[in-house]
This record gives sequence, structure tokens and C-alpha cells, in this order.
Amino acid sequence: MNSRAGDAALDKVAAGIGAATRPPGVATTIVAIDGFGGAGKSTFADALASRLRAQVIHTDDFASWDVPLEWWPRLLDEVLVPLGNAEPPRFRRYDWDSRALAEWHTVEPSGIVLIEGVSSSRVEFSAYLSYAIWIDTPRDERLRRGLERDGPDA
Repeated sequence: MNSRAGDAALDKVAAGIGAATRPPGVATTIVAIDGFGGAGKSTFADALASRLRAQVIHTDDFASWDVPLEWWPRLLDEVLVPLGNAEPPRFRRYDWDSRALAEWHTVEPSGIVLIEGVSSSRVEFSAYLSYAIWIDTPRDERLRRGLERDGPDA
């Protein structure tokens, strides 16, 4: 995609988010950016966050070697519920290299927060989401990106 087409796509998505309605009682516009591994979610989230002056939270900060799939209750309890109550969430990022929880992060309960990562638009989060985006990329490209990013052992 050339940069002009990319800018137009970002403008269109930003306009959709701006027009989105927050769920009842949720003070922050929360947007899920979902898709398969290697689809380009992080790259898209960074570009969109820059455009919207939004904060980004990565689902990879909640998953771990020991809990690779059932990480989502921690994100729900530590981030989405506080945001829904207009409270500043605090969470510890999981460090994949040290295999332990790392530094604390605080999120401002205002404006727009992007939740980026595989299964970020899961049904358990739907009561908090204003908008969900699915990044669709061909399988061969996702595999190439994954191998380039994580190596052949991944």
C-alpha cells in the first residue's frame, strides 16, 4: 500500500472511531485491533495511535510462556474494568525474555485507548469496546513476517 492510500485508510478508520458510540457507562473510547499473528496489527496500531493521539496496550504484555492463551482475565480486570469506571488502570508488562512481570504501566482513563493483539476483540471484552478492527493479511505474508520477527523456532 502506498503512503497516500495508507493515509486515506487511516483517515477513514479515524473518522469511524470518532463517530463510534461508547458502551453505556464506559468513559474511554476503547478500540480493539485484532488479527492473526504477523498481520500487521502493531504497525497499524502505532500509526493509528499517532494519528489519534491514543494510548496503545498490547495483549502480548498480558500473555506469557506459562499462560499463552488464557491471559485475557488479567487484561479485563487490570485495564478494561478500571477504564470502564473512569479509573486509571495499572498493570505490569510481561517480559518475554526474562519470563517475569516487568515494569508498571499506568493508562489515562480518557481519550482513546487501543488494545492491540491477537483476540483483542474477544467477546469477553465487548462490553467495553467502542470499535473493533480486524487486520486481514494473506497467510504466506503473515508467515514470512513471523519468521522474520521471531525466527524459525517460533
